[in-house]
Amino acid sequence: MESQHDHTGIRIGMWLFLYTEIILFGGLFVLYAVYFHNYPREFSAGGKELNRLIGSFNTIILLVSSCTVAASITAIRQASKKLCLLLLAASFLCGAIFLVNKYFEWGHKIAHDIYPNSPTLTGGPHGKNIFFGLYYVITGLHGLHVIIGMTLLGLSFLFVFNDKITARSFALLENSGLYWHLVDLIWIFVFPLFYLIL
Repeated sequence: MESQHDHTGIRIGMWLFLYTEIILFGGLFVLYAVYFHNYPREFSAGGKELNRLIGSFNTIILLVSSCTVAASITAIRQASKKLCLLLLAASFLCGAIFLVNKYFEWGHKIAHDIYPNSPTLTGGPHGKNIFFGLYYVITGLHGLHVIIGMTLLGLSFLFVFNDKITARSFALLENSGLYWHLVDLIWIFVFPLFYLIL
């Protein structure tokens, strides 16, 4: 089997990819900051219409999933296959719960005519329309990254199950974990920007 030391190039490639993802969301956060500077009251009013309980719950869910992903890597390094599979399944489940919560949250807002350029928002303050435009774009893009992360976790699960990821070769699992941690880190910034704005 391949030694873990043979995967240095794969790790570097993953870190470079993660860097591009940080640039993408960093640009969106800068855009948010510019508009927030121009429309502080409208952004504050928009933030108060979001459900902080759901946002907080989703934050906890993702933090728990980060712990289980990290623990799954430790488990496979210790050749504990069953524990690794259990932890990966828990991480995948956390991601699914996050997406279900986001689905209902979006559905509730759309049902109340709160979405970019809706009659309700276009008839109100311009800044509030921009706030919800950014909300849907950023949380939607983050949701897409959650789906990608879950796909990587699912593949890792199958590879562990089929003994293609082992204590001697676990680069895919490690990179999947890095990606998942990035998804969680991005949410840590998204949550206060939209849900805790004053």
